[in-house]
Amino acid sequence: MIDTGQPGYGMAAIGPGNDTPGSRRIIVAPDRRDDRPLWVAGWGGPNTLAQALPTLRATRSPAELKRPVAKLRVYTVSDQDDGGPWIRREFPDLFYIVSPGGYGAATWSGINIVVDGIDNNTISNPWLVANIQQGRGPLGAAYPDVAYGMEGDTPTFLGLIPNGLNMPDRPDWGGWGGRYTLRIPARAELDPTGFNGGVPVPPETRPIWTNAVDTVTPVVANAYGRATKPMDRSYRGFRETLWRWRDDFQNDFAARMQWTYRAPADVNHPPVVVLRHADRLAVRSGATVQLSALGTRDPDGDSLSYRWFQYREAGTCGDIALSSTENLYERSFRVPSVTRTCDAHFVLAVTDRGTPPLTRYRRIVVTVRP
Repeated sequence: MIDTGQPGYGMAAIGPGNDTPGSRRIIVAPDRRDDRPLWVAGWGGPNTLAQALPTLRATRSPAELKRPVAKLRVYTVSDQDDGGPWIRREFPDLFYIVSPGGYGAATWSGINIVVDGIDNNTISNPWLVANIQQGRGPLGAAYPDVAYGMEGDTPTFLGLIPNGLNMPDRPDWGGWGGRYTLRIPARAELDPTGFNGGVPVPPETRPIWTNAVDTVTPVVANAYGRATKPMDRSYRGFRETLWRWRDDFQNDFAARMQWTYRAPADVNHPPVVVLRHADRLAVRSGATVQLSALGTRDPDGDSLSYRWFQYREAGTCGDIALSSTENLYERSFRVPSVTRTCDAHFVLAVTDRGTPPLTRYRRIVVTVRP
């Protein structure tokens, strides 16, 4: 179902009597008998949402308003009009993911930024031709050449794909849509003179889910001996929280294009990742924890590669060294001594050798107590 929203720019286009089919759909959608969150992906200015929310507020009691607001989850591609800051000020309880200001300070731009020193092939024009556009069915034939930035808005829903890594309600845990922390960003870290329709970027009035920072050391293929090895360079920044997964989700994109026109028996399917233990563990300082993916399989019978790593920034425990090599199906670690309870996140990425190769994950959250 497609409905139209506000035809004008920003807050100047909303107000009493300006409801549209799009804003009315946002009003009624949270009332469905469905307890799941309702995600609003903003690919332009969010003034259709800015029209719907005041209408909800005007037609419901404060108690009745809490339910639809609590169900909404908003992820917008920057602030492309002045509606976003207004919404966040007027509805302080609304779940909102955004890199405020212009595009220059945006996590989502990690989907197509060319990173110096790494293999950027999966965002190249030749890759798009070979994997998305040419010989990939009617949807592929309709896929246009890049005009601005490849798939710039896609991070708004990449984090919703059930891949074993994504936890949509925990943006601070990180995933294909990037990683975000709940805080009030300083205006100096934004891009206040960037694209925003000429409207000044105001300071934030309350905590929002916004840019977090990861340190990433890419893994590269090794010609001899261990199959992979860490690159001799690390990267640190907010875009890194997204592009660290880029090859995985681009290969997933290529596979899904094949799914649109080939029979199920003729396409690659992702691995099924199995843990021999729970994905939430509670341990004491000094204990030894064994992590195991024994039983993991591939529905197509493809060979599998394993990679374990600690996602340090998603947790609160600091660095924890895993035993042995990163690409065994089992690894262990000794729990560090702590003076207060903390959480450590470990991620298992399993990649098959199909065409294209597909990756699925399991995340293990270990609560460490003194």
